[in-house]
Amino acid sequence: MRHELFVQTKNRQELVDLTAMINRVLEAWPAKEGLCTLFVAHTTAAITVNEAADPSVVDDLLRHLNRLVPEKGDYRHREGNSDAHIKAALIGNSVQIPVHNGRLDLGTWQGVFLAEFDGPRRRRVIVKLAADPD
Repeated sequence: MRHELFVQTKNRQELVDLTAMINRVLEAWPAKEGLCTLFVAHTTAAITVNEAADPSVVDDLLRHLNRLVPEKGDYRHREGNSDAHIKAALIGNSVQIPVHNGRLDLGTWQGVFLAEFDGPRRRRVIVKLAADPD
């Protein structure tokens, strides 16, 4: 099964928790066991799994990525968003998560995040579900 999620971000940089949205997609999926692949179809956004319980983790992640790859630097890309491309490449554009009992099989504190590095924008996330062969 394939599904698309559209996420409107509000800031130039932010992490948007997609966990509940993905679990709603899984509710409509007849299989209860399998694999969920998430892919963000953009070069200045990423997908990651990280702690969803304490919002300071998201703040720390963004703050330190900005220290590592500042917005203004010796970049050649004329569009002015080279830092966003580099951050997206560091985090990655896809993740795979097991599905168990019809839900993402995440750890206790984990959530799935869209990492926006060049917003605000409307982002497309492709959800591909593959059932375990039984």
